[in-house]
Amino acid sequence: MTYVAEEINSQPGLWRRAVSQAAEVTGALPRPGERVAVVGCGTSWFMAMAYAALREAAGQGETDAFAGSEFPIDRPYDRIVAITRSGTTTEVLDILRKAGDRCTVLVGDVDTPAVTLARDVIALPWADERSVVQTRFATSALTLLRASLGEDLAKAADDAQRALELPLPLDPATIEQVTFVGRGWTNGLAQEAALKCREAATFWTEAYPAMDFRHGPISISTTGRAVWAFGEVPPGLREDVEATGATFVHDPSIDPAAHLIVAQRFAVALAEHKGLDPDTPRHLTRSVVLS
Repeated sequence: MTYVAEEINSQPGLWRRAVSQAAEVTGALPRPGERVAVVGCGTSWFMAMAYAALREAAGQGETDAFAGSEFPIDRPYDRIVAITRSGTTTEVLDILRKAGDRCTVLVGDVDTPAVTLARDVIALPWADERSVVQTRFATSALTLLRASLGEDLAKAADDAQRALELPLPLDPATIEQVTFVGRGWTNGLAQEAALKCREAATFWTEAYPAMDFRHGPISISTTGRAVWAFGEVPPGLREDVEATGATFVHDPSIDPAAHLIVAQRFAVALAEHKGLDPDTPRHLTRSVVLS
């Protein structure tokens, strides 16, 4: 079994651990009413998007998400939450050096510069990974952040176990293209699902807000392709997609983050079908360190 497959399978137990840790780190997380920015790169940015939407929806305060390279450093946020598995990503370290006294960092590798630069550190070494393709660290960090907002995630953890056992909704041998869509916080999950398929299997995926999908992207939908939805589905979207001949994938019975686990498994299955090793994705390294 590949590292990434093992790490995908470990997520249910790690989510429960993340919920427990959330109760221990409340002082390091944003307080209600604070104006907050959440930053990360790649997968971590997409988890930032999900948390930002959830925090605002929970009435906790204005919350924005940025790719590390695009963060407006002079904007007066009360708190900056940085998510970084490696603790070495160049763009995130730049932010921490400039604004560390306002920063909380969620990090996998604790023996890294990010730990020394942030005001508060939430260490998740138990969720760190050997694989380049990130799975369990991201979902564990998001689970901790969701729990910090007061969500009861017992069902989500149970759903994560179910997600490991569900049949894949698409056949890697016959599907040509997938577009992932989401609404609100699940838009970040859709972006992440698309990235997993590109990273692990060099597979053509796209991702959009579900309501925006009909404003152009639906034009590529056809037989042999699919639209995979997370969370709430806009009225009429399934019917519009199926009218194109494309397959519509949606499972409202499980937590949307657990549905992301199914997409992670699909990405690995795509790689294996194509004869690729998902542990050694093309052109990628575990951390992007720029000179």
